[in-house]
Amino acid sequence: MTRGKPGQDALDAEPVGFDAHDHSRCVETAMAAAEAHCAADGLRFTPVRRSALEILLREHRAMGAYDLLERLHAAGFGAQPPVAYRALDFLLAHGFVHKIERLNAFIACAHPGASHSPAFLICRECDAVAEAQSAPARGTLGEAARATGFTIERTVVEALGLCPACADKAQA
Repeated sequence: MTRGKPGQDALDAEPVGFDAHDHSRCVETAMAAAEAHCAADGLRFTPVRRSALEILLREHRAMGAYDLLERLHAAGFGAQPPVAYRALDFLLAHGFVHKIERLNAFIACAHPGASHSPAFLICRECDAVAEAQSAPARGTLGEAARATGFTIERTVVEALGLCPACADKAQA
């Protein structure tokens, strides 16, 4: 996984999630980046962790831990919840996936390796999720934090609305 330059935050990256793209290439690229990141940092990218990430990448949508557990079990891994949760904990800790709080679900990171603060655009009709970039430390929230002496370490930005496909259906 390539690392962004210090201070680089991928703000100019396009949102990922609602557009058409070469999905198989996207999965291959993300898996190769994850393998390289783990090798470079001496992390154990175990078969269950690898499989969990690949499932999330192939689905290209947010999945609950139990949905992921079912898929892992079908792939030959254990059926107990710790199987999924341990894999997700690792993937979260190393920036390979994000948790979508509103959906209590997980999604593969669309910008792995980039230092970024993701913002999630969640369709209220179909639960599709796109990952965009935000800069909370630079905006009003950042100003409020600085004014109070607070240091922002992590933010979760989730916007609810309609994806292009659902918006088209609503207008029809």
